[in-house]
Amino acid sequence: MKPLSLLIEIMIILGATVKNVEAEKHNEKQNERNVTTQESVNEMKQSLSHTLERRKPNKAINKRENLLERKSLQTLRIKGIQKDLSKAKKNNLNKQAQRNFTDEGEQLYQMGIKILKQSKSKKQKARAYIFFAKAADMGNLNAMEKMADALLFGNFGMQNITAAIQLYESLANEGSYKAQNALGFLSSYGIGMEYDQAKALIYYTFGSAGGSMMSQMILGYRYLSGINVLQNCEVALNHYKKVADYIADKLEKSEGIPVEKVRLTERPENLSSNSEILDWDIYQYYKFLAERGDIQIQVSLGQLHLIGRKGLDQDYYKALYYFLKAAKAGSANAMAFIGKMYLEGNVAAPQNNITAFKYFSMAASKGNAIGLHGLGLVYFYGKGVPVNYAEALKYFQKAAEKGWPNAQFHLGYMYYSGSGVWKDYKLAFKYFYLASQSGQPLAIYYLAEMYATGKGVLRSCRTAVELYKGVCELGHWAEKFLTAYFAYKDGDIDSSLVQYALLAEMGYEVAQSNSAFILESRKANILKKEKMYPMALLLWNRAAIQGHSLGQEII
Repeated sequence: MKPLSLLIEIMIILGATVKNVEAEKHNEKQNERNVTTQESVNEMKQSLSHTLERRKPNKAINKRENLLERKSLQTLRIKGIQKDLSKAKKNNLNKQAQRNFTDEGEQLYQMGIKILKQSKSKKQKARAYIFFAKAADMGNLNAMEKMADALLFGNFGMQNITAAIQLYESLANEGSYKAQNALGFLSSYGIGMEYDQAKALIYYTFGSAGGSMMSQMILGYRYLSGINVLQNCEVALNHYKKVADYIADKLEKSEGIPVEKVRLTERPENLSSNSEILDWDIYQYYKFLAERGDIQIQVSLGQLHLIGRKGLDQDYYKALYYFLKAAKAGSANAMAFIGKMYLEGNVAAPQNNITAFKYFSMAASKGNAIGLHGLGLVYFYGKGVPVNYAEALKYFQKAAEKGWPNAQFHLGYMYYSGSGVWKDYKLAFKYFYLASQSGQPLAIYYLAEMYATGKGVLRSCRTAVELYKGVCELGHWAEKFLTAYFAYKDGDIDSSLVQYALLAEMGYEVAQSNSAFILESRKANILKKEKMYPMALLLWNRAAIQGHSLGQEII
């Protein structure tokens, strides 16, 4: 694929809008939520220009090398040898140059990914896209996908759907399943493309075949609901199970994504007052109370930062800081969470079985359910001690009796898998069900498995699909609920709508009602005015079918 210098320049010039940082009323946290500054945009432009300029001399060098090569070969008397040597050397040089070019593009892409993972503020994250732009210019497909997504969703205020579509179409020709999924989504709404459900279905089918979890989930929802396809529970089950298996694997590695789903229809005038997102002023007040010694607030802030909840960034250092303060004051919960941090390992608390066991034991000695469950995990997985299912069962039972859902799940899993006990699907179902009532995602997944296969329960395709769907909605794509919310709050309606609309296409009821709400306001510019009300009605209807009360009233 040829380098996409011109397209990336269009993205920079047309897409990268600059917004002023609000006047310090929300301190450093609000700065992170605002769009990046002109400095980052200029740096991206300069880096791209430098990359393009740097590549021009390379062509001149290649020309000089070729000229020298031809002159040296002229000394050869045998034309056949001359021709063969010239061709072979030229091919080797071209292959080596191409390899270097490809390797450099991949290195730049990986540098961008590293910066993206380590960054917290939008300004820092925007710097990653400088590397993505350079790598995309070198034909790196992964970097092109990143740039196309930035153009579509309006990352850092650089939304340009026309340019995004050009990139996606180019990527789709190269077999990118992410591009095929994106084109399917745009076709299904008629955003920047002709409204064409048949074409959307084709794109989703190719995306699904290529490995797109989003396409799998969209097809699952379509077959479950009979959207432009014949309703078929078994086909829906097949699609949802593939995604749920993927999510369950992530959850078992403690890589779950908490999802805050702000419903725009409930607080259209005062979004910052909702309970899903922690207002910055309230957060500052909580910090004040924590520093004054409020143990409950210390533990709560530690939990919020441990997994990144209520709009706060995941920050292991802050989590450990608050847990240690609370543990010092005698909080058993804090001790247990410190044990959890050391058992799993992270940048602030490197994996250490001895330290984990110590804190779990301290918490368990106080009768703490989380600490008891932690000791169960230590013995179940053999973390620093020999595997001992009898001890694990004892601690899981104690924690489960106290109502801790993770312990209920692990009890269920022991009976489901026959780990240290006889397999007993009835007991497994009992504990999975108890844990699922508190929203324990792996318990929901195993309940879905039981209903899908008929193990211990009467097989029910519909129940299995509904349970799998709940697990699938914990995927990393659910992070768009937060970015869409903040875009809406900042007045970037088009960016917010595109993100909510994609989630709506994947079957999220809250996203369907939010998309319909935005479309009804007619503030968006990415759809023609005459298409907004019909699309809003369609989305209200889908939300109503899934139980949304306002949608039912409107329909």
